[in-house]
Amino acid sequence: MTDPFAGPTVDAARRALAARLKSGGIDSAELDARMLAGAALGLDLTGMITAAGRPLTPDESNQLEQFARRRLSGEPVARILGHKEFWGLPLELSAATLVPRPDTETVVELALELLRADGPVARPLRIADLGTGSGAILLALLSELPGAQGIGTDISAKALETARDNAVRLGFCGRAAFIRCDYASALSGSFDLIVSNPPYIRSADIASLAPEVRDHDPHAALDGGADGLDAYRALIAQATCALAPGAVLVVEAGQDQAGEILGLLTAAGLTIPGPPKADLAGIRRAVGARKSPR
Repeated sequence: MTDPFAGPTVDAARRALAARLKSGGIDSAELDARMLAGAALGLDLTGMITAAGRPLTPDESNQLEQFARRRLSGEPVARILGHKEFWGLPLELSAATLVPRPDTETVVELALELLRADGPVARPLRIADLGTGSGAILLALLSELPGAQGIGTDISAKALETARDNAVRLGFCGRAAFIRCDYASALSGSFDLIVSNPPYIRSADIASLAPEVRDHDPHAALDGGADGLDAYRALIAQATCALAPGAVLVVEAGQDQAGEILGLLTAAGLTIPGPPKADLAGIRRAVGARKSPR
């Protein structure tokens, strides 16, 4: 079969890829084409502009064709490239981790707001990220809180390996540790902040998710049980015991779940310091609670 990317210039190949993705029903065709072409050719945006008129090599053409087929099959760009930026941090991914999404940055934002509610945080902090995956939330918080130490937990050894590699590569290995366990079940001592993006998709809804999520994100990180709240019931009980007096718990919520999660938090004896924080789409995405100071 003729290689559709054989022969044309860098710019022509990028435009051909964008048209092909668009015809395949991909809404972000232009952006995806730029990212995939840059990765296939080993060029950043400036390099793509500079090299726009040169022909592709056979190896580059072959690599771009492979990327095109994977994207048209529904594989997300981040999975194809093997990395994704979160909170300005480039994170490596694996099959055992979710692709970090911009919505989850709302959890980081609310956690920092609640920690800093009474002014700048000068004291050392202990942070736990339950179900850490790639380490996205934990490492984002460590980047903002230079005096903090953090622990990420996950039931997946492969996910913990990915998170640990990210911590080392980004320079946080001296302040981050990782433990294999179910949420906070193996943690000891008390924590000033606990965060989590747990599985919250209702089991019956998984089949209707977009292929990029359904077919490529790990199901264990998606499936929240019949009502989507199984993980919250487990982690809220464990986290409440692990929180220091006055400490904060922040969790990500699915669409229309914030109210039910608030009920679980108050039933556990935690107080609600303010309303859930909405993401850019207006969905109440991050829910916070505080343990009584005494």
